[in-house]
Amino acid sequence: MADIAELKRIASQVRRDIIRQVHAVSSGHPGGSLGCTDFMVALYFAVMNHQQSFNMDGANEDVFFLSNGHISPLWYSVLARSGYFPVKELSTFRKLDSRLQGHPATHEGLPGVRVASGSLGQGISVAIGVALSKKLKGDTQTVFVLTGDGELQEGQIWEAALYAPHNKVDNLVVTVDWNGQQIDGANDDVLSLGDLEAKWIAFGWDVMHMNGNDMEEVVNVLNEAKDKTGNGKPICILMKTEMGMGVDFMTGTHAWHGKAPNDELAEKALGQLEETLGDY
Repeated sequence: MADIAELKRIASQVRRDIIRQVHAVSSGHPGGSLGCTDFMVALYFAVMNHQQSFNMDGANEDVFFLSNGHISPLWYSVLARSGYFPVKELSTFRKLDSRLQGHPATHEGLPGVRVASGSLGQGISVAIGVALSKKLKGDTQTVFVLTGDGELQEGQIWEAALYAPHNKVDNLVVTVDWNGQQIDGANDDVLSLGDLEAKWIAFGWDVMHMNGNDMEEVVNVLNEAKDKTGNGKPICILMKTEMGMGVDFMTGTHAWHGKAPNDELAEKALGQLEETLGDY
């Protein structure tokens, strides 16, 4: 397991990968990808029990589902950097015949991806199904899922949120990327989410909080959540992040939700991110 210093080094490289992927094809979603980088790096390099010799059913290992599939450049980088497929394949992002589609898909057989995502609202439902399957099989490992806060405006989220506590799906950890932004502006301007903690508690979840841009806190809270599984309740982590974290002109604004930087801005962004593992 990587220590905090090494996780930060990996995160810097992953952020470089994100910028380079979206810039190369002038397409993609850098904002949320940069904001969730510390979470995803901590999950794959320090918290999850997972195998790079990928199998779809994920038996006897922790599994992860990305519900907000538009942050695919982050997930692809983390999967590649943790050994699921060659890092050089990141250069094919969003290109014809690539396994690295703009939103994760399964028919190309990309290791690490168990369900297509990007149609928002579906990831928690899928994760519940897998978590129940594990319980039926006596598999004690954990199912993790990441969803966006704007995604919580989808009704299916709350159907799933009702279902999991009622059925004691207590091997499930849902993390909400709570950056307060979505494609058209601030959540509060588009459709306010109200008191998220009160909502999840009222639905019967064990609610935790963390700063998703503090690597040490992310590792500690994710490990604590994993230790809490098996106690009769699913777990929801409300994760505060800054969209665009790591690149000053992208931070804290919805403007970079789904926009790629031009040559000048890509160079500026990369100048703020240390190359630690070698660019692809």
